Amino acid sequence: MTHTLIRKVRQAAVSLLLGFAATWPAHAADYPDKPITFVVPFGAGSATDLLARALSASVTEQAGQAVVVENRPGASGMIAAQHVARARGDGYTVLITTNTTQAANPHLFKKLPYDPMTDFMPLTGLGRGGQVLVVRADAPFKTVHDVVRAARQDPGKLSFGSGNSSSRMAGEMLKQLTGTDIVWVGYNSNPNALNDLLGGHIDMMVIDTVTGLSQIEAGRLRPLGASTRERLPRLPQVPTLDEAGIKGYDMGYWFAAYVPRGTPAAVADALRQWLVAAVGSQGAQDFFRHSATQAWTTTAAELDDFQKAELRKWGGVVKAAGIKPE
Repeated sequence: MTHTLIRKVRQAAVSLLLGFAATWPAHAADYPDKPITFVVPFGAGSATDLLARALSASVTEQAGQAVVVENRPGASGMIAAQHVARARGDGYTVLITTNTTQAANPHLFKKLPYDPMTDFMPLTGLGRGGQVLVVRADAPFKTVHDVVRAARQDPGKLSFGSGNSSSRMAGEMLKQLTGTDIVWVGYNSNPNALNDLLGGHIDMMVIDTVTGLSQIEAGRLRPLGASTRERLPRLPQVPTLDEAGIKGYDMGYWFAAYVPRGTPAAVADALRQWLVAAVGSQGAQDFFRHSATQAWTTTAAELDDFQKAELRKWGGVVKAAGIKPE
């Protein structure tokens, strides 16, 4: 091989490496060198938004770069999820999301603009929360058994409302496990459904603690059963629905963090470490305490396995409920 040819090969190799360097993220030692964006699928003031902002303050301190929270609400979280799925895998775009985008949507919509498993790399779980079966304080139902008995005596007479997928599926699971016919009434948000419950337009809800806790503590709602396997820390006197006789009942909600598929492992690991530490920060702990949500962190592999199990569970509930994807 001539010296001229060797020189050309070397030049070509250098050009190729420079090309990769222009498009490939910096090594973790140089990361981050610009602000990081936390993309939230729901509006400002939502539980996911509040958690993201609490986490962003801690990650900003740890990373030495500003973390910006960007709200992209709409289409059941699909707008935000699609945006992150199509973003560069460079560690500067992080999806702070929930079971809605990662477990429920695939079963509720015929076509998604993203794949919740293949388009993302899981980082860590962030928090888990429960829901509560509630009725008005002046309702005749004192226990879960009272509700089930009334629903069996008069099929189709009682109604439950919901304003998000978690609440809807929790109500559907209640019907499935008790063999009852309770009419579903849909709303565009849980607060709107709650207003109708308080106004006497619907009979019950399985509501998230973030939305319902203040009304429970004010004595306007009577909590009958928690949706999770264990009793809720803020409502220790309320039995779980499983304890109340609906065996096998378990339907909570969760928050987790993801980055686009293809993000370098070293960068993803750095983000995960910052987020795990942020979950333990004072700001995040305040959020968990006030919202009756529990801190929950995982490895990437644990979150991946958990999400797969959630996809199966949600799929089973949707199918059994006879819900046709939109």
